[in-house]
Amino acid sequence: MTEQDPIQFDDTQLEESLEYPAWFKISLGDLQEDIAEARAAGKFGIMVYYGQKRCAYCEKFITSNLGDDSIGRYTREHFDVIPIDIWGIEDFVDTDGNSYSERELSLRYKTNFTPSLVFYDKSGKPVYRLRGYYPPYQFRAVLHYVVEGFYRVEKFRDYLARAEPELFFTSGDLIDRDFFESPPYDLDRSKRKSDKPLAVVFEQGSCHACDLLHTGPLSQDEILGEIEQMDVVQLDLFADTAVITPAGKTTTAKQWGRDLDLFYTPAMVFFSPAGKEIMRVDSVVQFYRLWGVLNFVNRRGYESGMDYQGWRLQQREIAE
Repeated sequence: MTEQDPIQFDDTQLEESLEYPAWFKISLGDLQEDIAEARAAGKFGIMVYYGQKRCAYCEKFITSNLGDDSIGRYTREHFDVIPIDIWGIEDFVDTDGNSYSERELSLRYKTNFTPSLVFYDKSGKPVYRLRGYYPPYQFRAVLHYVVEGFYRVEKFRDYLARAEPELFFTSGDLIDRDFFESPPYDLDRSKRKSDKPLAVVFEQGSCHACDLLHTGPLSQDEILGEIEQMDVVQLDLFADTAVITPAGKTTTAKQWGRDLDLFYTPAMVFFSPAGKEIMRVDSVVQFYRLWGVLNFVNRRGYESGMDYQGWRLQQREIAE
């Protein structure tokens, strides 16, 4: 591990508010006007950045991704970046012509994790959404995927497999843990319900991020205490391992990952005791974010009607 590792960092809430890069565009509250200005400047469109002022993942995105000279330059060349605070109260007119507060707009685009990005083309159509923090090489690939129009013809997963084939289909053994259930993987909960939620962990061989998950968050007692309250299955995202999904469909791990549109490993997909997908963590995750998600799932926060961020805020307020 080095200080430059883009996927290993402390995700404790920042002590001081994060400053936006000076080249972010402060919108007057009308995304249609913002897109018109980007179009007039010859850009692809706008990138709406949803963040929080004390979010360590947001800081990492700004310093590691946008702070990279080539990535920052390419982003500025093709997009005006509009920052939105997911807890903000300022009103914005979205491209559908309706007005939303910053908070309402963040809920509209289901920004469970910050930073989240929504890319709009020059016609005002939202064409791609990225939730959570990804390392620079994948963010760079997303930029090209959007700007070059590949989103029109293929999923990002397929584009990335062609553009960066070394990231896919790598060989190597997965890290085994005592809490992983053994095959066969009959996860069907459509007829046979469980009293526990289900966590499906998709990994791949020779995966640095997977190694860090196991030596980091999944080695902490608080996390393990939450994991013990779940049924947990580990699958190789690119293997032909037979699986029956929680919905009762017979498939393979590889095809199921494709159906879920997963491209990042490790990815954790959480299901309710009845087999309904609750949420997923398919971006870089450290201790506090994972602990919060496991709490949300185990305590059935999703049944409260709140989104994940709102539920987490309520828990912090109760604790205080």
